[in-house]
Amino acid sequence: MQTPPSELAARLIRANAAPVTVASAYAMQTVELRLSDDPLLATRVIRLLPAALARDVTDDVLAHRELARLTPPRPLSAFRPGPAAAAAKLRAWYAEGQRRSGVSWQVLAAVNFVESDFGRLRETSVAGAQGPMQFMPSTWASYGRGDVHDPHAAILGAARFLRAAGARADERAALYRYNPSSAYVDAVERYAGRIRRSARAFAQFYARPPVVRTPTGYQRLR
Repeated sequence: MQTPPSELAARLIRANAAPVTVASAYAMQTVELRLSDDPLLATRVIRLLPAALARDVTDDVLAHRELARLTPPRPLSAFRPGPAAAAAKLRAWYAEGQRRSGVSWQVLAAVNFVESDFGRLRETSVAGAQGPMQFMPSTWASYGRGDVHDPHAAILGAARFLRAAGARADERAALYRYNPSSAYVDAVERYAGRIRRSARAFAQFYARPPVVRTPTGYQRLR
């Protein structure tokens, strides 16, 4: 039996109101993944939410739906999970990137989230991109310093690239140069917007366990 929209809305409200933990973040994440795959259900659930939460859930659902168009399901064996750097360290490195480049820390955080779930997904992309900010080797040679797999170095490399791409004047155009896909740009901007509206959003995204899309459905990585 399908869960009623009212119950899914209640789960989102409870999870969002709870302290940010892996459990509360995962509870919100699982509902949003269902809504991402079912636009009609998403519409019915989101209209039952308070306005601020409805905006946040809409951004999350649409961002995931846009990214799903770019990344077909892969077998579980294709993923190489690992731990993320501590949230406080990441936040400091994003701030350093912002100071050095003028690129907002929220954008750097959103790119890190989209590209590798803050470094938790460690496989090389099918195109050959590597590291927590998913650099192609040729691009890293121009903008990177040190090891592409080092999160500090990768975040600063992304900040250099986005600054050179004109992010301070046109953020969307710079992100398109980072990954030439309108769906990718829209997703990053939605997540960055969420973090700009509330620093709690970064904590929620960071707390979410890695969940990947496989041919048999979504699976949580251990």
